[in-house]
Amino acid sequence: MTSSVPRLVVAAPSSGSGKTTVATGLMAAFAARGLAVSPHKVGPDYIDPGYHALATGRTGRNLDAYLCGPELVAPLFLHGARGCDLAVVEGVMGLYDGAAGQGELASTAHVAKLLRAPVVLVVDASSQSRSVAALVHGFASWDPEVRLGGVILNKVGSDRHEELLREALDSSGVPVLGVLRRVPQVDTPSRHLGLVPVAERRADAVDAVAAMAAQVERGCDLEALSRLAGSAGPLPDVPWEAPVGAAGRRAVVAVAGGPAFTFSYAEHTELLTAAGAEVVVFDPLRDERLPEGTAGLVIGGGFPEVYAAELSANEPLRRAVAELALSGAPVAAECAGLLYLCRELDGRPMCGVLDATARMSERLTLGYRDAVAVGDSALAAAGTRMRGHEFHRTVVEPGAGAAPAWGVTAPVRRVEGFVQQGVHASYLHTHWAARPGVARRFVERCRTS
Repeated sequence: MTSSVPRLVVAAPSSGSGKTTVATGLMAAFAARGLAVSPHKVGPDYIDPGYHALATGRTGRNLDAYLCGPELVAPLFLHGARGCDLAVVEGVMGLYDGAAGQGELASTAHVAKLLRAPVVLVVDASSQSRSVAALVHGFASWDPEVRLGGVILNKVGSDRHEELLREALDSSGVPVLGVLRRVPQVDTPSRHLGLVPVAERRADAVDAVAAMAAQVERGCDLEALSRLAGSAGPLPDVPWEAPVGAAGRRAVVAVAGGPAFTFSYAEHTELLTAAGAEVVVFDPLRDERLPEGTAGLVIGGGFPEVYAAELSANEPLRRAVAELALSGAPVAAECAGLLYLCRELDGRPMCGVLDATARMSERLTLGYRDAVAVGDSALAAAGTRMRGHEFHRTVVEPGAGAAPAWGVTAPVRRVEGFVQQGVHASYLHTHWAARPGVARRFVERCRTS
């Protein structure tokens, strides 16, 4: 089977060049023209896909060649883009920046090649004129397998500045597909882990996406960009499907959501549902009880440190979570979920499931990890190998329980996380599409616990 969904990859020479504004603006501008636009993000980032979803009305999805393996990038893309007229893929960091020490692995360039997609390079031109041609030439020629189909010049100061940039690029062979003027930045506030998620600023986020779309509509040649998307090569792959689990009663799996727990990959819910779960989302900031009939609990990432007071004040729910965990029911907690299960966070009482404390730290912990399950748990059998990602400014003490969740083998050997009764709690964010047996195992434990 082959597929030729028109698609573009939006990249940049470095972070901060404006690719999120351009990618999100393109998604919204094409959607406003009546196209069904499929939004994607290279890498493990959870926040940008929320803005992409606002722009398109479709679920934002991640494409991560490290977490899922290169072989799953095209199938996951086709799964998300099924039935769409066009797909826009926002890159990560600089075009050729990938997993540390792993060459091109998980870089935007790597994903573009796996998708056989043309790349549009967003260049911050605010402090250059003729030099832009050398920069673009370097990016276009570095890897002949990466097809640089055009450039969008960002933060251009004046008509004369634009003229100088265009003259310089005339001989590069790379067409200018857009020019965005130097204007006050679209209101997308940031804090310690990047942009503030959509769920925390819904109305303002809608306005921000509309502003991005207007900026792109004014400055970019959407027809030329659409033609470029249509030149993408066919993909000889079939869409990814969540494998169906064994027949049996459907088990209610409660999934934490709301402003405090916004980090989740769409495929996790799809995997749980296919495995036989009835997934019910609840908000730990507002709901005082777990969903009726809860047999298992998934608490993903997010910002509990921002909402520590509110989470602590919801004592009935904290007590319900602790009782569920004490009963032996499966509980899967990643990063923010780990903090919520601790005895306290920044001095405020949390669920008390784990005999550990959590606090904010000045140090950012960030990077891909190779891990192996130390022992059996509700998620994985001992010896199961997975790849994960850490992204936090908090510290949990101790960092591992008597039965750790993972042995991390790279970049430094250590044990990490907690396994006790049905609880599996860890800082590691993982993508279950890489190991669909994780979801099936979890649901089976929910049925039998």
